[in-house]
Amino acid sequence: MERVILEEPSLRIEDIVAVANGATVEISQKAIERAIKSRAILENLEKSETLIYGVNTGFGALKSEIIEPKERIHLQENLIRSHAVGVGEPLGTKEVRASMLLMAASLLRGHSGVGPEAAQLICEFLNRSIHPNVPRQGSLGASGDLAPLAHIALALMGEGTCRSDDGSLLSSHLLMAEHGLAPLALTSKLGLSLINGTHVHTAIAALLTASAKTLAKAADIACAMNIEATLCSAQPFRDEVHVLRPHPHQMRSAKNIKRLIENSELVASHAHCGEVQDAYSIRCAPQVHGAARNSITHLREVVEIEISSVTDNPLVIGDEVVSAGHFHGEPVGLALDYFKIGISELASISERRTERSLNKDYNRGLPPFLIEHAGLRSGLMMCQYTSAALVSENKVLSHPSCVDTINTGANQEDHVSMAMNAALHAQKVFENTYKVIAIELIVGAQALDCRAKIQKDKPGLGVQAAWRAVREMVEKVEEDRSLSDEIQRFELERVVEAVEKEIGDLD
Repeated sequence: MERVILEEPSLRIEDIVAVANGATVEISQKAIERAIKSRAILENLEKSETLIYGVNTGFGALKSEIIEPKERIHLQENLIRSHAVGVGEPLGTKEVRASMLLMAASLLRGHSGVGPEAAQLICEFLNRSIHPNVPRQGSLGASGDLAPLAHIALALMGEGTCRSDDGSLLSSHLLMAEHGLAPLALTSKLGLSLINGTHVHTAIAALLTASAKTLAKAADIACAMNIEATLCSAQPFRDEVHVLRPHPHQMRSAKNIKRLIENSELVASHAHCGEVQDAYSIRCAPQVHGAARNSITHLREVVEIEISSVTDNPLVIGDEVVSAGHFHGEPVGLALDYFKIGISELASISERRTERSLNKDYNRGLPPFLIEHAGLRSGLMMCQYTSAALVSENKVLSHPSCVDTINTGANQEDHVSMAMNAALHAQKVFENTYKVIAIELIVGAQALDCRAKIQKDKPGLGVQAAWRAVREMVEKVEEDRSLSDEIQRFELERVVEAVEKEIGDLD
C-alpha cells in the first residue's frame, strides 16, 4: 500500500489524494523533533505567566478572561465539546481523511506549540481506517473550520463517533479500545490548535482540483464529438487563430480539439453544409473552456500554498507566541468561488451543444432527438432536460460565498470567509458538471451513430476512441429506455484514458 511520509513542511496535492484514497501515513523523526521544540517554547512561556490567547485566557469574545493553571486542560476539553455543533449530512470518507492529514501536517510544522502526540494519533486513525463522523455544515471558514474540526478532535478524545463503511455510527471510545489506542489527552493549547485551521475546506479544494483536469479534458472531447456529428468546421481551432489571442489555457483547449478531430473525413465534409460559421457553443469552445481552466489552475496554485502553511493561532515564532489571522479562509474561499463559476461554465456550454445535437433544426440532417420514428419514440430528448436542470442548479450555487459575512463571537469575529460554503457548493457544481458532460458524451455517441447511417465518412482517431469508450458504458439507444443509471454510472475518466491511449496525452 502507498505510504505518505510527513517529513518536510511542504505537502503535495498528490499526497492528499493518496491518503484520501487509503494510503497510510508515517511521521519522520525530524517532524517529531520540530513539534517537541515548539512545545518546549510554549511551556516555558506559560510558566512565566505571559498572557497567551487560548492558553491562559478564554476564547473569542472571552479573550480577557484569565484561566487558572488547574483549569487549563479543562479549558481545552470544553473548547472541543462546545464547538462540535456541526449539522447536516456527513462528509465523505475521502474528505475526512484529507482533512485529518492536513491537520496532522500543520501540527508538525513546529509553530503550534503542541507536541507530536495528536499528529501521531491522527496517523493511527488514518492507518487503521478509523474515520470520525463529521457533519458538513457549521463552519464559517474563520477562525478556521471550527465545527467540523471539533468533531474530528472529539473522536480523537474518545468522546465522538466514527462512521463505518456502511454508514453506521460507532462509538469512538469503543473503536479505539478495539484497536488498542488510548484517547488523546489534551494539553494546554492543543484543543485550540486542533480546531484553528483551514483544513476541511482546503481538503475539499485539493480533491476537487486534483479531479478537475480530467473534467476539462472530457469537456474538450465531448465538444469534438459534437463537432464531428453535426459537421462543424475545424477553422476556429487552428493554431494561427489562437496565437492572435494567446491565453494559454484557451490555446491548450483549441489544441486538444484540433488533435481530436485531426484528419476527420466528417469535418472535411463541412465545406458542403452551406453555412459559414458555427454556433458559439462550438466556435467559442476554446475561449470558454480555456477560461474555465484558468479557474482550475488558480485554485491549484492557492491550494499548493495553503496545504504547506500553518493556519493555527496563536503562532509560535522563535521564542514568542504571536496572535494573528492565518485561520481566515478567504484565500481558498475566493479561489473556490472562482473555481465553481469556471466549472459551471463548462456545464453551461456543454448543455447548449447537447441541445444542438438533439434539435433537428440545428443538427444538420440528423433525426429529431437522435432516434428513428421520433414521435412514437422520444429518444434522447430528456437528456437535455436533465442537463438544463443541473445547469440551472449550478447557476444558483455559483453565487460567490465569500461576498457574505455574518458577525459572530459577540462581534469579535466580525468578518468571516464562508469558505466552507464555497467548498460545499463547488463540490456540488463539480458533481453536476460531471453529469452534464457525461450526457453530452452519450448524446455525441448517439449522434455519431446516426451520422454513420447517413454518410460513410469517419471521424478523427481521437473521436473514434471516445465513441468506442462511450459505447463500452452505454449501448446505443434503439428503443426508448431509462438512461438514468447509465448516466450516473458513467466514468469520464474511462473516456479520457481511451482517447489518450489512442492519440497521446491531452493538455
